Amino acid sequence: MQENDPLTERVIGCALRVANVLGHGFLEKVYENALVHELRKAGLDVVQQHGLEVHYDGVLVGEFQVDLLVNGQVLVELKAVAGLQDAYVAQSLNYLKASGKPICLLFNFGRSLQVRRLVVGN
Repeated sequence: MQENDPLTERVIGCALRVANVLGHGFLEKVYENALVHELRKAGLDVVQQHGLEVHYDGVLVGEFQVDLLVNGQVLVELKAVAGLQDAYVAQSLNYLKASGKPICLLFNFGRSLQVRRLVVGN
């Protein structure tokens, strides 16, 4: 999957619609639910709070949840904060490592929509 493929462009378009309608100031879960609705309207398959596991030396050492998994391919992590911090990027990169998926979109619905595309190897 390429960084600027049609699927990620559709997901970003849906996020832009949500940001334009809701504006800023809501809790992250509000944006998550609105984005899920918008993605499903666009005909995409979405799983909320998709579980991921981390294994080390054949042992399960951690479990966590990424906000969204779109069409079984694209991870989506949402924030509603003043600005994206390095810790959020690191979190998303770890999700990529744990999931084996090729791309994660990190959205921040803070003051204005911020979008980061993170791909394996970045």
